[in-house]
Amino acid sequence: MFVNKFIKYIESERRLSKHTVTSYKTDLNQFFSYINDFSMAESVDEISFKIIRNWITYLFESGITSRTINRKISSLKSFFKFLEFSNLISVNPTLKIISPKNSRKLPSIVEQVDLDQLLDQKYFKNEFVGERDSLIIEFFYLTGLRLSELIEIKVRNIDFKNCSLKVIGKGNKERIVPLSFNLISKIDLLIKNYNIKDHLFSNSSNEKLYPKKVYRIVNYYIGLVSSVKKRSPHVLRHSFATHMLNNGADINAIKEILGHSSLSATQIYTHNTVEKLKSVYNQAHPRA
Repeated sequence: MFVNKFIKYIESERRLSKHTVTSYKTDLNQFFSYINDFSMAESVDEISFKIIRNWITYLFESGITSRTINRKISSLKSFFKFLEFSNLISVNPTLKIISPKNSRKLPSIVEQVDLDQLLDQKYFKNEFVGERDSLIIEFFYLTGLRLSELIEIKVRNIDFKNCSLKVIGKGNKERIVPLSFNLISKIDLLIKNYNIKDHLFSNSSNEKLYPKKVYRIVNYYIGLVSSVKKRSPHVLRHSFATHMLNNGADINAIKEILGHSSLSATQIYTHNTVEKLKSVYNQAHPRA
């Protein structure tokens, strides 16, 4: 069977990983099961563009996500390209197949009222660890920093006079992030009270915090005020962007603060804003 020849080819000549080979095999077997179940073609040469398009429609109607469907289409294209290159078929039926756009899940956020409750300080002890943890939560929410960016903050990166922070983000790109006067004041107190010299967020031995520790801190405190399933630092980044948009911030300014290379990455947050407007409309309008 041609599928077996293709699998042997990607194993021995292309030397793909076992996981990738298994995915190809699963996708192709599922496709040919569909062909056989609906008696659509008796040979590979009889498989047409229309048959493949019907299969894609069938996958969508079965509730398969666009991301998974795209992977299956990719498997099918590789298979037919192999057959074409090996002169086993005369026409490649996948040439005109266009992969559907991946649907993007709306980012999870913590509601503004829950974060307001968390940041009123009653959840944090009045000592080094409590003050540090409080500042970590507030820093994520007020700046939208990534976890990797936050743990690398050094005292020398902070401009106390101009209330700003120099951040080295993805691709080693530098950007300036504004800080509120209130946040700057809390940073200054933490540094002076506990004689912090290098990394802003450290342990009692003045060593930089590792990512898992910061993740656990955020996960714990969000869990005190919210039932949201995802309780990671990135959820606070999502919350920052969404709440800024909800309160009238310019999307281009948010893009710059977040360090996105293109506006399309920032636009995902507008969907959360639209969903909130829809919810308010449906609850408030008498004929909604």
